[in-house]
Amino acid sequence: MEHIVIIGNGISGVSAARHIRKMSDKKITIISAETEYFFSRTALMYVYMGHMKFEHTQPYENWFWDKNRIELKKGFVSTVDHQKSQLIFDNGETLQYDKLIIAVGSKPNKFGWPGQDLDGVMGMYHKQDLENLEKYAPNNQVCKRAVIVGGGLIGIELAEMLRSRNIPVTFLVRENSFWNGVLPAGESAMINRHIKNHHIDLRLGMNLKEIIADENGKVKAVVIPETGEVIECDVVGLTPGVSPNVAFLKDSGIEIGRGVKVNRYLETNIPNIYAIGDCAEQHEAIGNRRPIEAVWYTGRMMGETVAQTICGNKIEYKPGHWFNSAKFLDIEYQTYGWVFGQPKEYEQQFHWIHEDDTKCITVSYHKETREFLGINTFGIRMRHEVFDKWLTDKKDVDYVMKHLAEANFDPEFFKHFEKDILNAFEKQQLINA
Repeated sequence: MEHIVIIGNGISGVSAARHIRKMSDKKITIISAETEYFFSRTALMYVYMGHMKFEHTQPYENWFWDKNRIELKKGFVSTVDHQKSQLIFDNGETLQYDKLIIAVGSKPNKFGWPGQDLDGVMGMYHKQDLENLEKYAPNNQVCKRAVIVGGGLIGIELAEMLRSRNIPVTFLVRENSFWNGVLPAGESAMINRHIKNHHIDLRLGMNLKEIIADENGKVKAVVIPETGEVIECDVVGLTPGVSPNVAFLKDSGIEIGRGVKVNRYLETNIPNIYAIGDCAEQHEAIGNRRPIEAVWYTGRMMGETVAQTICGNKIEYKPGHWFNSAKFLDIEYQTYGWVFGQPKEYEQQFHWIHEDDTKCITVSYHKETREFLGINTFGIRMRHEVFDKWLTDKKDVDYVMKHLAEANFDPEFFKHFEKDILNAFEKQQLINA
């Protein structure tokens, strides 16, 4: 019986296993060094905030794996020997495979800061990070202040988590405005204000020089190079992004760039070895997407796609129109299509912000053809399937603006803004005319 081995039990690896099982009787083994059972990484913050228990983050009951004949193995793979079709574990054990799926995800970036491995320094990516947070920041008595380094989505989640336990937070963001590599200026500025309104000490344009230890090898303070300031703290959260977790493949013969190089079928350069999820890097990016996508839903889609190929129905990975969602404290964010932080030469953007400073939209369209290219929404929930259709149908921006209410989750709520948004849009059109 053909043996499919999957390294990694995140959303990509588990989606691949489930779909292979739906279509076949192949032997399936999932290997993970992090946890015994699959859990939802995006839910970790809610465990710390008291909204759920860790077992609630596991989408499947523990009996699910036996029932579906998916073997789980806890262990750390140190080497892939593709010539012998075997994996070698760090304890010397080996495991044979017929087909291998690499779904090992990402690891947090560390930039060689002095003190980055001290007790009390952590990311917010793994279950072990959650355990460390409970140990070093259980309350504001044990943790008098936390410093977070890096201004992405995980940084803002960690800030929200710590503030939920009334722990003071200083947030060091290298950019001069929050997430301005992704968000247009008006949105980024609104999020800056929103962070500060939540009593978070946001320091823009600031880096980390070093982390200072106390006599027990635990965090005592950080130093900011721009000002020389020393900030005393008990916890440092390092959240400056992630990189594919591929160091163990370095001498395997599998082609590596930043991630594991794959074609549109998610195949590597070695027959019968595939890579999916955060660790996979497309040889050539798909449309405007990045070659590596560390996004939950694309990981799931890659798992489903590779399962089809492994079960004899070879299909390309086609992720469709870009979309994503996140939360900035209590403002929900959604994006559909492409709205660039720095508009492209062909791109015109329309920006509207509500007077309460917690709701805004930015609509992107082509200057010449007026084709609708994308939308960002903050604090107003929109329907994915509506925008997906408008992008496929290449609707023009005038159509989209007149029909925005159709895309809204709560049309009654939207009526409060509809007139204001349309008036602002029409005013901009007159200025641009």
